[in-house]
Amino acid sequence: MRLLRTIAVTFAQYSRIPMPRFEWRDEDMRYSMAVFPWVGAVIGVLYYGVYLAARRFSMPDIAAALLMTAVPVLLTGGFHIDGFMDVSDAVSSFRPREEKIRILKDPHIGAFAVIRLALAGMIYLASLLIVIDGDDTGSAVLALSIGFFLARALSALAVLTFRSAKNDGMLYYEATSAASARTANLIMTAVWIVLAAFAMDYAAGLRGGFAAIGAAVSFLWYKLLSYREFGGITGDTAGWFVVVCETMTAASAALAVLAL
Repeated sequence: MRLLRTIAVTFAQYSRIPMPRFEWRDEDMRYSMAVFPWVGAVIGVLYYGVYLAARRFSMPDIAAALLMTAVPVLLTGGFHIDGFMDVSDAVSSFRPREEKIRILKDPHIGAFAVIRLALAGMIYLASLLIVIDGDDTGSAVLALSIGFFLARALSALAVLTFRSAKNDGMLYYEATSAASARTANLIMTAVWIVLAAFAMDYAAGLRGGFAAIGAAVSFLWYKLLSYREFGGITGDTAGWFVVVCETMTAASAALAVLAL
């Protein structure tokens, strides 16, 4: 029963998939980081399903890519995109650290947020089109589908191991709740990461391996940027990371398609 409650709470927080309503308790959040990657698994299944449907009905590649790109936004409500835009505005302000953290809470959208989101979207869409065009078997697209799982597993690892920039907010609450079962969460998260990376490589060979390496590079960039700009991670930087990780994964797979 506790596992089902944890799954319901985690999916209710990080997706728009309907879940049963009940009063949340602290223990329901204890293993949420171990469950979080499975939100990405659902996204990946539907993402690959849209690709197969597009192939079945001979859709133009651009139509397939646009529909596939819409899947994670529709399933999550764009929660991570909001974080990406907030971080983009804060980093682009070149203000002191305390002021950047304040900007993260500002509900207004700045010009740099729009510019960087458009740039990330163009890079992702171009990369996906390259992958689709050069992927006769669908194996590279399958690797990208698994990448949604990997991105959230890496995000969970960051919550469990990186320091928080603030002593409040949703991410701090998540980290505090998971701390009581930190070892179990770490073990499960590590298992998910290894399995996802192996599955990506198995599905698409070097193309999948390149995609997994892209995710790893984005994880290192995440820590560097968060510590340098904010002194640690927040809920917004976690959203920024998911967007960057998914984009880097697609771009790395596209580079492999062009090079191999």
